[in-house]
Amino acid sequence: MMIDIKIKAFKDLTTQDLYDLLQLRSEVFVVEQDCVYQDIDGKDQKALHVIGFKNHNVVAYTRLFKPGDYFEKASIGRVVVRDQEREHKYGYDIMKASIKAIKEHYNETEIKISAQTYLKRFYNNLEFYEVGEEYLEDGIPHITMVKT
Repeated sequence: MMIDIKIKAFKDLTTQDLYDLLQLRSEVFVVEQDCVYQDIDGKDQKALHVIGFKNHNVVAYTRLFKPGDYFEKASIGRVVVRDQEREHKYGYDIMKASIKAIKEHYNETEIKISAQTYLKRFYNNLEFYEVGEEYLEDGIPHITMVKT
């Protein structure tokens, strides 16, 4: 089953959209990964939100930034798929939609991400490549990756 992907500016999110995407981010990044960190970081207002729905439920999500709003290059962050939906490879669907949205909305093809190291192969499959050394972010190993 395909997911229905919607791209929205912060001002266009419904209260329900915002609640659901924050709930998914918290469920995965705070609870599942056992990581206490400030997810609500004041950057959502600048981001484009890419939301994957299945049967009207949020199952996948990313947020996008134009160059200069997060990194010097356009970027994708908070890449997340609900645990019980990962077997369907929705991560690829949401990332491909995100890459396309950066091209369409920001006219950019170069993208920088801060990836959790264990997902390196996933991002390599999407043509992102490692730059520099691994580092810790909120206690989790990460690596900078770039797609050109």
